[in-house]
Amino acid sequence: MTANSGLTKETILIVDDTPGNLAVLSDMLSDYGYRVLVATDGISALEQVKHLQPDIILLDVIMPGIDGFETCHRLKKNPVTTHIPIIFMTGLGELDNLLKGFEKGSVDYIVKPIRPAEVIARVEAQLSQHRNSQRIEQSLKQIGFSVLAFNSAGMITWISVAANKILDDCFPLDIPPNRTAEKSNLLPKTILKQILPQIKANTPQQLDIHIGSHYSGKIIPCSLTREFMLLIQKSNTEWDLASLKYSFRLTPREAEILMWISRGKTNKEMGLILDTSPRTINKHLEHIFEKLQVSTRTAAVAKVLKNNP
Repeated sequence: MTANSGLTKETILIVDDTPGNLAVLSDMLSDYGYRVLVATDGISALEQVKHLQPDIILLDVIMPGIDGFETCHRLKKNPVTTHIPIIFMTGLGELDNLLKGFEKGSVDYIVKPIRPAEVIARVEAQLSQHRNSQRIEQSLKQIGFSVLAFNSAGMITWISVAANKILDDCFPLDIPPNRTAEKSNLLPKTILKQILPQIKANTPQQLDIHIGSHYSGKIIPCSLTREFMLLIQKSNTEWDLASLKYSFRLTPREAEILMWISRGKTNKEMGLILDTSPRTINKHLEHIFEKLQVSTRTAAVAKVLKNNP
């Protein structure tokens, strides 16, 4: 890449309370074709991204008001801005401070005094990676998939924005509040129960699982990275659980179980999906049969489909 290429590139937000640093960085990045936004403190930066989201943020650590670490934390906590790559700029060379930056969600750091060639190289590298992630996510979205990667311990190593939202919606009480695409966290326990037996057995086959009431997933082993990919898509068969509860006087759990019966799940599989025991599932089934006045699973599903086509 050379300066003054004549092409407008991505937008970069520079957050620094030192006017001299802002001027040097702004001029340098503008010369390389980037659109540059500036903010002199964390609060101003957070306000700016509400109106125009940059493609990457260069963020100073020591600033008046909220510092760079807190600014980064707030950006990563917000689902609208969590995907934006953040590079810290710091004069602090201590390892503890650099590690704290990564813990807050940054992808890289630049140690002051600033060297133009290094800034350009790091910005370009992160933007290139970000563009590739966006291409992959857009491609998966076009074919109806959301995706995440996890290791053999069940820790999420990467998660797309769409998959992040699905997990938040399906498991609101089982999701750490600080999970982002850059931070690893454990998969929801309902998913873990479905996949850990196969992972521990070291079986490389694909595995189909269920995620909440409206999504299904496919686990695909990745031998090159020793990880697993979870592809999530909306289930083909949609059941109106609210209508089921009203029409047949079922409890919410009974309506769910009836839906899983229609998808061919055994008591053991439903126990894993719903995080309960097969014996409890069987007790719910007894209540379902009594309310529907049937004696078999097939008859129960047939009656529901007949009355709710």
